[in-house]
Amino acid sequence: MLVSMLRSKIHHARVTGADIEYVGSITIDTDLLEQARMVPYEKVLVVDVENGSRFETYIIPGEAGSRVIQVNGAAAHLVNVGDRLIVLAFGLVDFPPAEGWTPQVIVLDAENNVQSVEKQGRYT
Repeated sequence: MLVSMLRSKIHHARVTGADIEYVGSITIDTDLLEQARMVPYEKVLVVDVENGSRFETYIIPGEAGSRVIQVNGAAAHLVNVGDRLIVLAFGLVDFPPAEGWTPQVIVLDAENNVQSVEKQGRYT
């Protein structure tokens, strides 16, 4: 049996832009994606800490080093520039999960720089 578990998390990413006219998705700096072990076009759940909005979308790669976190398309109505987001990626894991299995969690500061890596994810 497989169970859906948190695989990767970007905690407190600050929204740098919101573009209603874009066709959809969330744009994330590729450096941040690499550190969070997320990949372009991966499905993610996004939670806005400021207003409680939750939505699913997919990742579009942003320019490395730009620290961009931009919500695009209809979901842009759910956020404001400066809001803190939690971006969650899930994966299917054998049940019971392997001993020691943990998600990769990066915590960002107010400028979207990595402040800490909470755990080093182990995938089996």
